Amino acid sequence: MKTVVLLSGGLDSSTALAIAVNEGYEPYALSFHYGQRHKVELDAAKRVAKSFNIKEHIIVDIDLRRFGGSALTENIDVPKERSEDQMETGIPITYVPARNTIFLSYALAWAEVLDCRHIHIGVNVLDYSGYPDCRLEYIEAFEKMANLATKASVEGKEKFSIHTPLINLTKAEIIQKGIAFNVDYSLTSSCYDPSSKGEPCYQCDSCQLRVKGFLEVGMDDPLIKKYKE
Repeated sequence: MKTVVLLSGGLDSSTALAIAVNEGYEPYALSFHYGQRHKVELDAAKRVAKSFNIKEHIIVDIDLRRFGGSALTENIDVPKERSEDQMETGIPITYVPARNTIFLSYALAWAEVLDCRHIHIGVNVLDYSGYPDCRLEYIEAFEKMANLATKASVEGKEKFSIHTPLINLTKAEIIQKGIAFNVDYSLTSSCYDPSSKGEPCYQCDSCQLRVKGFLEVGMDDPLIKKYKE
């Protein structure tokens, strides 16, 4: 049974991929060079896909920098050293307008061509509550749209399902699942503002949440060992 997995190269999407494999799906990985401020995450996505012997991994080129509106696609400073209270307030400047809608649309198109009815995405509402396109209500709405807008669904074939295996998990719980399913987190990259060599900044929201998650399961983030020793 095939599935298209949205793979950014980060901790969450890599875990979602591992879960799909563990559940018996044949994953097809989809990543994007969308004009983000660095390509480190794409290198990570390639490493992760290779580690799971993915049959096909496509990287699509689109240019969301033409629109900007985010610290990830425009020359806006990435927020650093924010408290947990600050992270939980409002929609952060690292939100990329309509990004998951765009990514899921591409995933849907590829799934229809592959004649598969499943998509896996590593969205999570607990650690990224400020991102409107990570909520279950949004995923359910997109799934409904997918089953109205595609030839396959209109012809009465099996309905499309969008799987969100991490949606209600804490970062620690996500890491525990990933470890159980043999994710090598030293291959991943979660930082919004890494160095040219890929070293995390350890100060952005994503880095802080990641390190906190590893500490809660009683271990250090393997990227710290990778870059500090």
